Parts: sequence; structure tokens; C-alpha cells
Amino acid sequence: MIGPVLVVDDSLTVRMDLLEILEAAGLQAQACETVAAARQALAREQFALVILDVLLPDGDGIELLKEIRAMPSAAGTAVMLLSTEVEIRDRIHGLTTGADDYVGKPYEPVYLVARARELVRGSGDETASAPLTILLIDDSITFREALKDILEGEGYRVLVTGTGEDGLRVAADQRPAAIIVDGQLPGIDGATVIRRVRLDAALRRLPCLLLTGSEDHSAEVRILDAGADAFVRKEADVDVILARLNAMLRSAGTQSVGPGTPSLLGPKKILAVDDSETYLQELAVALRADGYELVLARSGEEALDLLAVQQVDCLLLDLMMPGIGGLETCRRVKSVPVTRDIPIVMLTALEDRTAMIEGLSSGADDYVAKSAEFDLLRARVLAQIRRKQFADENRMMREQLLLTQFEAAEGRAARQLAEMRAAQLVAESAARRRVEGEMHALIHVASHDLKAPLLAIMHLAQWIGEDIGPAMSPETVEHLGLLRRRVARLQMLMDGLLAYLHVGSVDCFVEDVDIAELVNDIVAMLAPSPGFVVTYDGSLTMLRTYRRPIRVILENLIGNALKHHDRAEGRVVILARLAAGVAEFRVSDDGPGISPRFHDRIFVIFQTLAGRDDLESCGIGLAMVKKIVESHGGHVQVESAPPARGTTFVFTWQVTAS
Repeated sequence: MIGPVLVVDDSLTVRMDLLEILEAAGLQAQACETVAAARQALAREQFALVILDVLLPDGDGIELLKEIRAMPSAAGTAVMLLSTEVEIRDRIHGLTTGADDYVGKPYEPVYLVARARELVRGSGDETASAPLTILLIDDSITFREALKDILEGEGYRVLVTGTGEDGLRVAADQRPAAIIVDGQLPGIDGATVIRRVRLDAALRRLPCLLLTGSEDHSAEVRILDAGADAFVRKEADVDVILARLNAMLRSAGTQSVGPGTPSLLGPKKILAVDDSETYLQELAVALRADGYELVLARSGEEALDLLAVQQVDCLLLDLMMPGIGGLETCRRVKSVPVTRDIPIVMLTALEDRTAMIEGLSSGADDYVAKSAEFDLLRARVLAQIRRKQFADENRMMREQLLLTQFEAAEGRAARQLAEMRAAQLVAESAARRRVEGEMHALIHVASHDLKAPLLAIMHLAQWIGEDIGPAMSPETVEHLGLLRRRVARLQMLMDGLLAYLHVGSVDCFVEDVDIAELVNDIVAMLAPSPGFVVTYDGSLTMLRTYRRPIRVILENLIGNALKHHDRAEGRVVILARLAAGVAEFRVSDDGPGISPRFHDRIFVIFQTLAGRDDLESCGIGLAMVKKIVESHGGHVQVESAPPARGTTFVFTWQVTAS
């Protein structure tokens, strides 16, 4: 059972009829006769669908529709309006107010039930049925009831009908997992049922098992030619029928046909446009007998107004009408992208070849002479709906194919891009290693070649200052001091470069390092001014690691904090803790801080913390810190929030096993 559905109508006859046909179709339904009762029901319960009469004794159905659309609890509720009004403007008013469909009275039960099912499915409140559904079509009540009991005993849900026509409607509405159909039926026979199923794009993949009483061996060929997946003689053991059915379901993947593609036999709405009221009513009676919902318009203007708010499955258009005639109406419908695919059948009483050519040239899909015999018209309408269905299916297949091709091309492009990026990274890495190697060689040679002359210059400057200094003028003494400072700076630069080159050469032995003692040794060596306080405040005491690299890191970070502080006094705090086998160090100061835009550049070689010549910095220390930390599997970063918020360098260090 699916639902629930609320029927709101003041006619007892209509309420009882709707409850009966809805419940027979597997829809839970309840009814009320007034707007007040409907409000109470909507307040108590959420409904998948409301079938609402427009004229009610205590109010207007359109106004109740507005209330439903304003209810948060009814956001997913579909609404179908019922009305005896035949004016197009009333239909347009209901649809623009928020109705999902508008059905005129007297309604066609087949259409109403099928459309109600579609709206319930669209609301998302349909209950998924666990057992597979089997449609059994057989005119023998005794046989079909016995087979139904057996199938239900096997866990299937079984739908039964006695004629092929009813069976096709049920198949379109319920979308079963398979059909079992008797070969001999009143009306159309079983083979014709299967042929029509195969002609319907929505149903053509349904597995079909045909039951036959024929002993003719050629019957198998005829049955399979009709499109049956298998056949079983009716006198065969029931186990044979079950085995054939199970084999068909396995081959089909045991999946019911989905509701995505509309069936030819599903609910179809036809718009008939004619200025002759008599012909319209005769046409409505003839087509409603086939389960179509007829919307009747009396002019081209009315038809265009309706098509602006509601789609139809086929348009029957009189050629000669006052106002906008059939030819102009057809041209306007075909000129709008939203409506151009609607099949149009032109109707005329004129037996005129020129008129037929004009009608088809205006965009009509077919041209039928008016007649009191509607069999030909019904066949033409079905043919046009079938053509539209095939066109829609082909378009969806093309779109799916294009989507698949696009996704494949996108995947190939992504793979090619990934391969190009990987190749680029490999090339960049190789180039970087080559440049670094050449740079290291150049620095090594230059450092060694420069150290000797720099040392000689320094000794000469020292000798001049000691032996000749008292006799020199103040200007010469100043220049000599500048020379000594510049030479000392060059020596510091050379020493730093050589230290950077040898970062990878770590100590060979692991030892227990007392972090607090190590910090005190570094502070004693750096000899900060009396205004600076350097403290170790960590929970980590002993760290088993290589002493030399950890000392180089702390020397650089503490030294930077002391050198780049803009006051004669300050505070530097070193924290260290152990978590999950990884040591984390934090070296913080209360200096001016570093702008976040320099955080990524600060670890690059030759980048200094400030552009001042009076600072003893060569831009190598932090680059060396980063290189040491990363070579030991750690990570280093800077945290700073200037102005006057201080700077914190954080680095992690893997603890070495004993």
C-alpha cells in the first residue's frame, strides 16, 4: 500500500467512487466533504496527495490550495484539483495557484488513478515494496487464483487481470517485475499483449512468459517472434512455470521497470482545440474511453494560454477557427522550445490537398479529416504519442552517450594532466638537486678560496691597529675599524655557508641530552644583555637523540630572538614536551613580531629578519634550521601576530629509539 491520499469533495457519490478506485489501486485514502474538515485532517496528518474539489459548501478549493502551499508540513504534498468547470481560465487559475494537475468532471477513472500514482511517487512518499511484483493476465478465474496463491506462497506480490487491455494498463501503472499472460484471451490475445509491451519504450524490457494450450510445435516460434522471453504449456507442472519465471527474472537482474520513462499506456493528457462545442464533446467521449484526460479549448488563444502553464501529451487542433486559426496556433506552438516537441494532429473538414500541405508545412505532425468515426483518429493519436516517446528515449540515450563520452574525455584529460604534473615535479626535483649541487660546490670552493685572503686581511688590519694605530689620524682609525668589521662579517658569512653545507652530516652516536642543561649552555655562550631573561619551562627533561643538530637549531632560534629584539630588555621562553613519541619545541619571545606575509619566505636562504646592516645576520640560520628539522623527519613553522605580540618558532623532532 502507498499513500496516504486525502479526497475533499462534497459529493458523497464522488467521495465513495474515488475511495473505491484508489484503494483498489493500492492507495491508502480517506475523505472529507468540507474545507473545515480538510484543514483538521491536514493538521493531524501529512498526505502525499490531496484530490480537491474546487467548489465546496463552506469555502473555495483554490483558497484551500493556497493554504496547503503555505503549510511547511505540506511542502511535499501534491494537489490534484477536480472541477465541473470547463473554462480554460479556471484551469489556468488553478494551475498557476499551485495545483499539480487539474481534472475535469466527469473524470476518467483510469487516468485519475494513474495520475494519482505518478503524483504520489513524485512526492517521495511511496513505500518501497520488498517482494517482486508479478502481473498475471488470464481470463480463467480458477486458474489465475490458483497460480496467484502459489506465486504468493513463493514470496511474490501478484496482480491479476482478466483481459489483455486491462493487463496493459496495470503494467503501465504498476511497472511489475514480470508478466505471465495466457495466449487465449477475450479481446486482444496474449501474443498481441506482448507485442504492445515491446512497442512501449517504458515496458519493452519487461520479462514476459506466455502460457499456451497449443500442442503445435510451431507455436514456440510464433510465440518467441511475438517477443515472449519464454513459454510454458498450461498443462505443465506448476514447478515448470516457477522455474521459467525465476530464470527470466535472473536474466533481467530481478529489477522492476523503473518509473523514469512514461509508458504509452500511462496517464496522457490531450488538448483538443475546436470552435465546435458539439465536435469537442463527441471527441472527448471517444478518447476518454481509451483512458485519456481531455482538456477542451475553444480557440487558439485559449490553447496558447493553457500551454504556457501546463504540458500536454498531444494537441488536436482544428484548422479553421475564429481569431488565431489552426495554422498560426501550430506555428506558435512549434516556435517555443518548451512546447515544440508536443505532437500536433491537425483536424479539418476540408478535403483539400493544399490545406493538408499548409497544415503539415506549419509544423503539424499529422493531418486527419474530421469524421464521426474516431477509430482512425485514436490510432493516429497513439502513433504520435509513441513517436514522441521513441524520440524522447533516443534523445536521452544520446545525452547519456554524450555524458559518458564527456566523462571519459574528462578522465583522460585528468590522467594526462596528472602525468604531466608528475613529470614536471620529477624534472623540477632533478633540476633543483642539480642546481643545489652546483651551488653547494660553488659555495664550498668560494668559501675555502676566500677564507685565506680574508684571514690575511684581518691579521694585517690587526697589526696596523696595534703597531701604527697611535700615529694614525682619526679618519684613518675609523676606516680601519670599518674594514675590520666588514672582514669579520665576511668571515661569519663564510662560516655560515660551510655550516649550511654540512647540515646533513649528523653525529654518529645517540645519547641522552638534558634539554634544560643544553639551553643553559647556549644562553651562557650567547651572553645576552642583563635586561634579557631566557628560561626553559618545558616538561621534557631528557631526550635521547643526536646532540649536535638539536643544539644548532636551538642556538639559531634563541640567537635570533636575542638579536632581533628591538629593546634592551625582554623575555625568551623555551618550551618542550613529548607527545606520541614526538618532541615539540616552542621558542617564544616578546619582540615586535614578524608580518604573516613573510612567514613563508623567512626560511629561505639569504632572507634576513630585517633589512638592517647593523644586525649580525647573514640569512642562513633559519634556512639551516628548516633543513636540519626536515632532514630528521620534523616540521618547523613560525607563529607571530605583530605589532608587539612577539614571535614563536615551533618545531617537531622524532625521538630516537635506544
